[in-house]
Amino acid sequence: MSNLISGIQQVGIGVPNANEVWKWYRKTLGLNVPIFNDEADAKLMTSYTSGEVRRRHAIMALNMAGGGGVEIWQYKNRIPVEPSFVPELGDLGIFAIKIKCLDVPKFYAQLADSEYKSSPENSPEQRANFWLKDCRGNLLQIVPNESWFRPNGSLTGGVCGAMIGVSNMEKAIQFYANTLQIDQIVYDKSGKFDDFDFVDAKQQKFRRVLLRKTLGETGAFGKLLGGIEIELVQALDRSPRKIFEDRDWGDAGFIHLCFDALDMNALKTRCEANGFPFTVDSADSFDMGEAAGRFSYVEDPDGTLIEFVETHRVPILKKLGIYLNLKKRKKQTHLPDWMVATLGWGKVKD
Repeated sequence: MSNLISGIQQVGIGVPNANEVWKWYRKTLGLNVPIFNDEADAKLMTSYTSGEVRRRHAIMALNMAGGGGVEIWQYKNRIPVEPSFVPELGDLGIFAIKIKCLDVPKFYAQLADSEYKSSPENSPEQRANFWLKDCRGNLLQIVPNESWFRPNGSLTGGVCGAMIGVSNMEKAIQFYANTLQIDQIVYDKSGKFDDFDFVDAKQQKFRRVLLRKTLGETGAFGKLLGGIEIELVQALDRSPRKIFEDRDWGDAGFIHLCFDALDMNALKTRCEANGFPFTVDSADSFDMGEAAGRFSYVEDPDGTLIEFVETHRVPILKKLGIYLNLKKRKKQTHLPDWMVATLGWGKVKD
């Protein structure tokens, strides 16, 4: 199988209070359908948590209009460490996540005026977008998108991509375009960019490459997750720092980017063949209490953590013991829309 990922499943966000942050994402972006909300020990992540098993409270939530979710991640036995410096555009790691939007100008007008959003600007693709900070100051980029599952009255959907700082563009493209096959190059531009003004980078020089993978026919949840946009940004005027320098996975900020895996064994073989071996592999099905599957991690050429999850079970109505079991499903085509829509039965209303 050549197509081994179907979409972005979620972006991990390290926070001090998961419930408080999820409330912001529910009310502002409509990410109000919890796939899981529980506590557990991250026993397999000790290589990224200073050798210690860390207990965490994690909430993964979706917007059923379409797009990936957020996994809001809170240590239970540690205060998350903030970066010791203010990360700049081009620093190595996930600098911002991209949120899909039906009507960018309309959503911009709907938000209250504040210092936490930028004015709309055009990207090199000549499409309007704007920056928004969440309640923790994490950067979001609101971008237009045509890949929707079921528009539900919300102007926004979930996560459709990320802006990632890299040190060597060619090596980064080898990983994201060649290994992960997010291989449509939308633009490859170098210079100064007006739409970087909000992040104090308008006068700096960058090379930026937008990679896109459009919605295909594979993946049980492919229609829900939609297409993928990865924007790689390389600073040309300075030497970048690692955003998670001297910090652990689970500390404050965007801790990983997770893709929906279709065949974990084949994906492992491909990654290894291209020089990106799995650094973590649950090997068998993990159990989140409400969801189950197999997960693994690799590092991109700059050490940014990329997660893969092969989903085996997701809850529909947990109280009634109703789950969707995918472990024995042979076909990699999309699930019927009505079946995917049942995930929305667990929607939380504020």
